[in-house]
Amino acid sequence: MSVLDKMKVLTDSAQYDLCDYVNHQKSSQKNLPGIYNATGANGCEIPLFKTLLTNKCKNDCKYCINQSKRNFTRLELEPDLLARIFLDYYNKGLVNGLFLSSGIDKDEDTTMEKTIETVRILRKNYGYDDYIHLKIVPGASRDSIKRAMGLANRVSINIEAATPSGLAEISSTKDYNKDILKRLSWINSIEKHKSTYPKSTHTTQLIVGANNETDKEILTRMGKIYKKSNLKRTYFSAFSPVEETEFKNKDPCDVSRTNKLYSADSLLNTYNYNVKELVFDENDRLNINEDPKILAAKQMNIFPVEINKSTYRELIRVPGIGTKSARKIINIRRKQPFTDKEDLKKIGVVVKRAEPYIKIKGEYQSELDSF
Repeated sequence: MSVLDKMKVLTDSAQYDLCDYVNHQKSSQKNLPGIYNATGANGCEIPLFKTLLTNKCKNDCKYCINQSKRNFTRLELEPDLLARIFLDYYNKGLVNGLFLSSGIDKDEDTTMEKTIETVRILRKNYGYDDYIHLKIVPGASRDSIKRAMGLANRVSINIEAATPSGLAEISSTKDYNKDILKRLSWINSIEKHKSTYPKSTHTTQLIVGANNETDKEILTRMGKIYKKSNLKRTYFSAFSPVEETEFKNKDPCDVSRTNKLYSADSLLNTYNYNVKELVFDENDRLNINEDPKILAAKQMNIFPVEINKSTYRELIRVPGIGTKSARKIINIRRKQPFTDKEDLKKIGVVVKRAEPYIKIKGEYQSELDSF
């Protein structure tokens, strides 16, 4: 098999590790395998070279294309070859960074050694100083995690599930507390001690719909992690069945569910909400037809809030007011109070959404009984 053919297999297999919020692109170009446009929260697209080091894997994750029980061609690229392939793409202006993941072949540390060596070659041998996202495999040693964080702009470990029982539904070869949560704790500890690449961050990914976990269980777990760590964000992957896996006949997860999880997760991570402030149905699911922030606001007894007096915490709970506009409101009103809705529009407030929840200089901007 040619190097190009190997790259096609390994880069297409990498689609299941998310590096953006959209992830509609399921395969790369035929003659330029590995180029994926990562879409961030701000809508900006960044072309990345995204690949697995190897699709060999000892784990039996029932949803995964690379699981140990699946019968297909197993491949691997050596670190130096992979580094040179990526640099060729980069020097031609085809990509702006590297996203490197891997299956687990013989053991976790051997796999981490090879991924770290790939990144080391790029940094030390070739002087590459642009973006690298490196996946940490569950069960990796603390030393390998520390060395990875010293070389990559971003590292991530897939949490996969929200509970130990949820992980047990999809894999029998991983220990949730030991292999995943403990490693997340190590990543956070290493980051706190600044033993990392400059301005490095870490993220995680969770598979939605592969097990029976509810949205409330998922968000409760993420809320706990955000409180205890500097986790940048969570990526939610909607389960999709893969042929020749145990879950091949399982129903796929509706992407509208993951979209709402992203919205609710932002309230926890960016807006400092508590899970108790969110609204779930009788099955502990989010309403896929409603904005979680609006549903949360409707059950709060703080509205309407006075724009010229409210705290930052109160302002960011108003639908239509984001963190940036809340800070602008506080800074501006120190010099001059707001007098009407037009003042708010000028600083980015979505007044149509905010109206039922605010008053300006004591006057209601909309009727709250419109609920």
